[in-house]
Amino acid sequence: MSTTPTPSTARIAYLTGEYPRATDTFVQREVDALRRRGIEVLTFSVRATDASHHVGEEQRREAAATFALLPAAKNPLKLLAAHARCLAASPGSWFAGFAAAWGLRWPGLAGAAYALFYFLEAGVLADQLRRRRVSHLHNHFANSSCSVALTAGRIAGIPFSFTMHGPAIFFEPHRWAVGKKIAAARFVACISHYCRSQAMILCGQAHWPKLHIVRCGIEPERYAAVEHRDAGVRGDGTIRLLFVGRLAAVKGLPVLLEAFAKLPERFHLSLIGDGADRNALEAAAAALPGSASGRVAFEGYKSQDEVAAALAETDVFVLPSFAEGVPVVLMEALASGVPVVATPVAGVGELVGDRVCGRLVPPGDVASLAEALRGLGEDATVRTAYGSDGRQRVASAFHADREAATLAKLLRH
Repeated sequence: MSTTPTPSTARIAYLTGEYPRATDTFVQREVDALRRRGIEVLTFSVRATDASHHVGEEQRREAAATFALLPAAKNPLKLLAAHARCLAASPGSWFAGFAAAWGLRWPGLAGAAYALFYFLEAGVLADQLRRRRVSHLHNHFANSSCSVALTAGRIAGIPFSFTMHGPAIFFEPHRWAVGKKIAAARFVACISHYCRSQAMILCGQAHWPKLHIVRCGIEPERYAAVEHRDAGVRGDGTIRLLFVGRLAAVKGLPVLLEAFAKLPERFHLSLIGDGADRNALEAAAAALPGSASGRVAFEGYKSQDEVAAALAETDVFVLPSFAEGVPVVLMEALASGVPVVATPVAGVGELVGDRVCGRLVPPGDVASLAEALRGLGEDATVRTAYGSDGRQRVASAFHADREAATLAKLLRH
């Protein structure tokens, strides 16, 4: 009698570099949506996430149930035992895994060393996949965790797939052997048409049919529409601007602070998130002229529910990034009926229409950013119209359950 899992009983493994993580809540939403559709999903993470990322009960629960590879790989006994079991189960697959890892390396000694590290981690993962009878491995992002996933799939003898995001992976696609990963994958989920077009550049035309659009969606019903008024959403005369994301210069935050200094005193800015550039950004905010420094608040990480609550008290959302995929946080803002000011980089234009549900301004342009923020902030009628259009856009094209249904079909076939 065959023991091959059927689509209804198959176990799917999910791998990312760090899971769960406050900055990647869309992965957790996707996992939850797949589980609601009857797919058993086991979660794995290369690194154990820091407790600071577990900002809600949902994330703490996921963290407790997620197997982290590095702690096991750093234990010599556990590492050797995992690889010994894989080698005994299928010597050919074990050697095929090593060949795959070696084939993905970038030039030089560092590339060879990392290929070995990824192979060792992959053996730990493959051992878990075999023992838990996993039938398919899916990975988010196309960099190091994808190298581990491809290798682990070869060792375990199961297919793998991955979700390609960008934009960082498109800056060094040859180092990460993206074309080889696409060729080896059963399918690739691309988060936007822009992302898919970049994947098409990196692989042969024969592989184009395996590139599918699967957006990182949200649950619009989590978000209530704000009521826009001339006196601001709180009715106290203050116009509240909100940024949510990683505190890094690539997000355009130095430009945002400079633009904010040009706005009238009734404008206030809150920044939710954390990152390596936080200290520098706080110093830059403190150095803003006049009263501007006192109208900037750094809020740190927040849970999904806390972000939704913050959006309910926001007049304009701003994300002036230099590089993005299709930011989920923009979907969350639009679902709340909050108009956005963003930059037309990568797939952002597939979500935000200029003068439809927000404003698109040139990246790095302080004057244009300040003008767009001031114009939206001072016109409640336009904010209401843009907010309504934004809610409709997200509900129709970026719903997590609908995107999960697409991904579920790919995983089951």
